[in-house]
Amino acid sequence: MQKKYLFNRQGCLFYLLSMSENMKKKSRLLPAEWEEQAFVQLTFPHQNSDWKDDLELVTPVFVEIITQITHFENVLLVCQNKLETEKLFVDLDKKQFDKITFVEIDSNDTWARDHGAITVLENGEKIHLDFTFNGWGNKFEASKDNLITKKLKKENYLKGKVEQIDFVLEGGSIESDGKGTILTTSECLLSKERNPNFTREEIEIKVKNYFGANRILWLENGELEGDDTDAHVDTLARLCSEDTICYVAPPTDKSDSHYSSLKKMEEELKNLKTVDNNSYKLIPLPFAPAAYHEEDNRRLPSTYANFLIINEAVLVPTYEKLELDNLALSQIKKAFPNREIIGINCLPIIRQHGSLHCLTMQFPK
Repeated sequence: MQKKYLFNRQGCLFYLLSMSENMKKKSRLLPAEWEEQAFVQLTFPHQNSDWKDDLELVTPVFVEIITQITHFENVLLVCQNKLETEKLFVDLDKKQFDKITFVEIDSNDTWARDHGAITVLENGEKIHLDFTFNGWGNKFEASKDNLITKKLKKENYLKGKVEQIDFVLEGGSIESDGKGTILTTSECLLSKERNPNFTREEIEIKVKNYFGANRILWLENGELEGDDTDAHVDTLARLCSEDTICYVAPPTDKSDSHYSSLKKMEEELKNLKTVDNNSYKLIPLPFAPAAYHEEDNRRLPSTYANFLIINEAVLVPTYEKLELDNLALSQIKKAFPNREIIGINCLPIIRQHGSLHCLTMQFPK
């Protein structure tokens, strides 16, 4: 009897230790964007990208975004030609210029939010998740963009492990509160052009495991005309703290084609609960002014929700509509009272159906 008793106790102890060790191995978390950052990655436009006809328009916007970031932190800049790109920043003082690391890597396009690595912390160590990027559901060629993270690691620009993942997911499709909550949209994450072999339940399990999340908040409504991403959440609703969400309010004109979808999204947001089972503090952002491409009159997806949180500041896209731009800046200030709010004219950027946040990917410190 005594031997059996000892065996059982040892077996139980071994099991508990195994469980503890297993939990330790899986202690993974996706930091919130408002947590301290080491640097921001961008991919610079060039003649062989879709920007070739608009380079004179968009290059100053990229330069302005990068300049503003260097007031607060470092920049990792992927470009085609290091020497030529460096010349665009000669007016920066040395301290700011030295914060930019120029890396020559070929690219299809410039949307670093979606081809850049998503960094998680596992037991305090950085792991850069290199998801498959297939041009937002095979809409655009992306084979070069899909290799950027691997090349950055090979050339030692990314410290920490890079985990290659055979699963299509873009950084713009998720928001994290840094405490285990992921906010996303079903239209994007469940797109059959991304991961056709997985059910909603299977995708939810995978996303939780990749990011160490314990819950996913799904938005079933919300979209912008002209958006190629299938309703990336960073164009619609943004976690600004553990209990605050900024979101695109429905247009005041009820006849606008966006009204119904954004109104339904607003109602969904009102029903979401924080981890503590409280309602979120919701800060509506004005519906951005309609913009159209002059060649074929396509509506362009302007949105104030596509802001970038950096150390001590928030960079906010504006669209040359002074009253609405100022209202958006003041609303975002409510979410970030202790950060400097900086507007950047991104009207040229939406010509390629994205905005400020889409161009950037932050890496936690």
